[in-house]
Amino acid sequence: MATPYTPTVHGTGVRATIQRFGGHLAGMIMPNIGAFIAWGLITALFIPTGWMPNKALAELVDPIIKVLLPVLIGYTGGRMVHAQRGAVVGAVATMGVVVGADVPMFLGAMIIGPLAALILKYVDRFTSERTRAGFEMLVDNFTAGIVGAVTAIAGVLAIGPVVEKFTDVAGSGVEWLIAHSLLPIASVIIEPAKVLFLNNAINHGVLGPLGVAESVKHGKSILFMLESNPGPGLGLLIAYLLFGPRSLRPSTPAAMIIHFFGGIHEIYFPYVLMKPRLILAVVAGGASGVLTFLVTGAGLVATPSPGSIFAYMAVTPKGGWFGVIAGIVVATAVSFAVAAALLGFGRANGDKADDPAQNAIPHDTDDTTTTTSTSTSTSTSTSTNDDNRDTTGETAAGSVPATKEA
Repeated sequence: MATPYTPTVHGTGVRATIQRFGGHLAGMIMPNIGAFIAWGLITALFIPTGWMPNKALAELVDPIIKVLLPVLIGYTGGRMVHAQRGAVVGAVATMGVVVGADVPMFLGAMIIGPLAALILKYVDRFTSERTRAGFEMLVDNFTAGIVGAVTAIAGVLAIGPVVEKFTDVAGSGVEWLIAHSLLPIASVIIEPAKVLFLNNAINHGVLGPLGVAESVKHGKSILFMLESNPGPGLGLLIAYLLFGPRSLRPSTPAAMIIHFFGGIHEIYFPYVLMKPRLILAVVAGGASGVLTFLVTGAGLVATPSPGSIFAYMAVTPKGGWFGVIAGIVVATAVSFAVAAALLGFGRANGDKADDPAQNAIPHDTDDTTTTTSTSTSTSTSTSTNDDNRDTTGETAAGSVPATKEA
């Protein structure tokens, strides 16, 4: 389904199916980004390593990340499936996975919230045809309560533990990549998937939950920066501005502002799709940025959403400015260098299509010669026509109607 936060997806192919699924995930997360930012600000400010450590206010961090945010996600997912009744049941069911696991249950909420709402939707469809007049409210309330209770129990006993196990396995895989300095390899998968508009699904559906779990343990996480780094896109757009097709260059300054300051990364995806070889530039930029983050020990306390430089600065832990900024700068520089080379530094892009048009514009010398030649031809033609009128006036006069008829 399309939401105000995700584009409408057409088609039935594999790509469309993946995009549609990613749209569902993003649709559950994006409406609640304000709550994520609130948690990130509270974490950055009041935890013991924060900007203004405060033990009493830091007590907000754990309940928000473990209870409030998963319940909001489950509520939103249920609402997407079955309106308000689905939202209520989704929130109740989410409490099951929250209680059934010790890690933040974002993935669990994204599973059980829509699932509980879908079950209630089918139950409502069954009971609506069999409920007598006057008993609708009673039946609706009890069916919602029963479905909510059953799915919450299922969350405690089944879905919560399974998702927790999956999170542990995925987290172990990420830790292995970090321990062996192989995390930059993830950009080979992340950057092409972003260009297919799967950025929200990757960031909020996979990396975000893993990053939150790591941030709770260590106070920051590099996983928040794998997809959201604005550097690769900025470098690509700068290369387009300097060396891209002349017809596209005027559009890049506005795109850079929207991308880097507004955090809307989708603005640069069409530039890559127009020249698919440029995917190598953003992959190289993303990998170099991640490597810089690893070397400098950089990390964020929460997801920077949208992926703006302002959001990055807001969720940077105290003392972590250098690593974060260095990773963005390096990613921008590498992406720009590779993209500029792939664009031929202005020689092997779309400018060839512009050259004939430029060559068609005559130079001043040519203009003079052409004008003189044209004037001479016109004078000769006029002189010849005058001679014809003098010698064969009748024939010339008779030819006018014939020309008009033709």
